Amino acid sequence: MEKKLAEYKCDTNEAISLKLVRFPEDVEDDGTTFHPEYSHQIFGDDEVAFGYKGLQIQLFYTAGNLSTLFKVKYSSKVTETFDCVEPDDVEGKIREIVPAGFTYNTDDFISLLEKEANFKPFGTLLHTYTVHSEEAGEFTYQIHKADIACPGFQEYHERLQTFLMWFIETASFIDADDDRWDFFLVFEKYNKDGETLYATVGYMTVYNYYVYPDKTRPRVSQMLILPPFQGEGHGAQLLEAVHRFYCGLPKVQDITGLKKMLFFSEDPSENYVKLRDFVLAKLCQGLPSFAADKLHLGFSADMVKEAQEKLKINKKHARRVYEILRLRATDMSDEVKAREYRLEVKKRLFGPYRKNQRELAKMRKCLRPEELVSHMGQMDTQTQHEELEKSYQVVVEGYRRIIERLATQA
Repeated sequence: MEKKLAEYKCDTNEAISLKLVRFPEDVEDDGTTFHPEYSHQIFGDDEVAFGYKGLQIQLFYTAGNLSTLFKVKYSSKVTETFDCVEPDDVEGKIREIVPAGFTYNTDDFISLLEKEANFKPFGTLLHTYTVHSEEAGEFTYQIHKADIACPGFQEYHERLQTFLMWFIETASFIDADDDRWDFFLVFEKYNKDGETLYATVGYMTVYNYYVYPDKTRPRVSQMLILPPFQGEGHGAQLLEAVHRFYCGLPKVQDITGLKKMLFFSEDPSENYVKLRDFVLAKLCQGLPSFAADKLHLGFSADMVKEAQEKLKINKKHARRVYEILRLRATDMSDEVKAREYRLEVKKRLFGPYRKNQRELAKMRKCLRPEELVSHMGQMDTQTQHEELEKSYQVVVEGYRRIIERLATQA
């Protein structure tokens, strides 16, 4: 019995098919299909739907306006064999995140696709750039800033944010009615039958926190580049365009990190840190205080001031940029210069260890002897040195990749 019931279990990451449709023939083209990274928020931690064989969950979107086709197909259902077993309500679970207005009918969806010529990007154009592909030629992209007051944007955003559930591990929908939210959208500009159309590529949400007495601190909250467009540099283009936008606003104090990105969790992901470091290093390398002859003198107050005033970069991020640019300007084959650089980076990395030592000193008065020994064991000097060296090597390896990427942008 158990073995037969197991035949009715489906991996929902495989069962769910997502698609951005530009042409009617894309509907039946498996080559345009992509699948979720995650589905646990809808189908539970095991990411399994029970009760069906050959389950197919189709969520197809028109490429621009994201008008939605939703279909559930299967070859057989568990109730056809077992009277007393109920299948999962797959459709009901999907309907919880897909906003009203979708269609179940393919012909109706094709009719919506034909209206894509009327779709235009929301908000204000901030930046236009091109991406060249040796196989397919040159493509043009635009980055727009929008807010919830743009006609039709709220409904569009409700459709767009459904992708978060499939590509961000701990995704949640935002309260878009809060006027402190800014939205930045990336679109591909393309031609279809002689008409100019736009396809959704990705987006970023930024929340503007209040800073006493009259400033704001924009914080990147969510960032998503849709899978068909990943690996083409759109994330860097988007982050740089957003950064330059806020740099032009006198009321902005500085720009802070990320809450969610792509398919990563609440904490700033490793991939986002790399992206942010690359963009900020690219911006800072032209500042006088970050000139090569200044880098070997150490991290300075001038660097902090100039990065904050001209680029709205906080001290913590400016320090990382300094380390990246100093590494680029350092001959690591020179033992003296390499040692100076290593000590400079390790001095920053040692900060958390020093904090632990201060906390331990405070604990001495309130901890029992056996508890104190336990805490001291966690701070063994040899272990600290080993961990510090390991952290240093990881940091430098990441910095080298950023430097290589900067070289390709020169």
